[in-house]
Amino acid sequence: MEINISVSAPVISVKPVVLSAPGRGEDLQVRVSAPAVGSELPIIVFSHGFGWSLDGYGPLVNYWAAHGFVVIQPTHLDSRTLNLPPEDPRTPRIWRFRVEDLKRILDQLDVIEASVPGLSGRLDRSRIAAAGHSWGGQTVSMLLGARVLDHNGEPGEDMSDSRIKAGVLLATTGKGGADLSPFAAEHFPFMNPSFAEMSTPTLVVAGDHDQSRLSTRGPDWFTDPYFLSPGRKSLLTLFGAEHSLGGISGYSVAETTDESPERVGLIQRLTLAYLRNALDLEDSSWPAARAALEESVIPLGRIESK
Repeated sequence: MEINISVSAPVISVKPVVLSAPGRGEDLQVRVSAPAVGSELPIIVFSHGFGWSLDGYGPLVNYWAAHGFVVIQPTHLDSRTLNLPPEDPRTPRIWRFRVEDLKRILDQLDVIEASVPGLSGRLDRSRIAAAGHSWGGQTVSMLLGARVLDHNGEPGEDMSDSRIKAGVLLATTGKGGADLSPFAAEHFPFMNPSFAEMSTPTLVVAGDHDQSRLSTRGPDWFTDPYFLSPGRKSLLTLFGAEHSLGGISGYSVAETTDESPERVGLIQRLTLAYLRNALDLEDSSWPAARAALEESVIPLGRIESK
């Protein structure tokens, strides 16, 4: 499958950029990856999955940065690099700290810009997207308008952020309630979303072999953010993909159960095309990418939109 994309550029990556984070218990560390050339660069804020850090997801981050995006990755409090003990008083609220981490990045773009050599004056702050994998997808969904339902089924605080114009949700968990396994219901009570107000344009990416022990349902659980939300959405269903979606979290990661460079390459190209379209950078690559996938002799997935 051939998808026309922009020519890649050398990437500069700087870590850690340290952001002040009162009330968090420790400063927020982020990694910034940017093309070495270009101006008016759009921004992607990326939220990692459980246990990961700012060092993960190179296959996506490096690709996006090489094709014109500034990608900013925080290390959330659940990272294995921080080793927060379960009895830490912050542990039950990590899901909220995660959302606040992403907002803090947007609040401190001046600091980030000044901390990366050669980046000053090159950001386009009117074009910001957010992307996340697994728990990171749940985190990003809150910024796109999803809400956590309380034990009475009432939506909690609106944590959406109008600065974010588009989203990419990769292997993101679906409905809570009876759809949660007993383990998930006991340990992750926040995993009870309503997508009814998640109106920000979003690409949802799900694997049709992603069977989670957090849910009583099958892989279709990960399509809920698409089917249960309003507004402009697209769903990329990847054939044969499990939770790592072919290996997006790293180039040689032991927990990848479905290693597929071809699948990762497809995700790279399609997410780039989608974001360039959703952020009004250009309007040709996304329709072309969709057509190329549909015309593949042996397609790796399918796309539907609403």
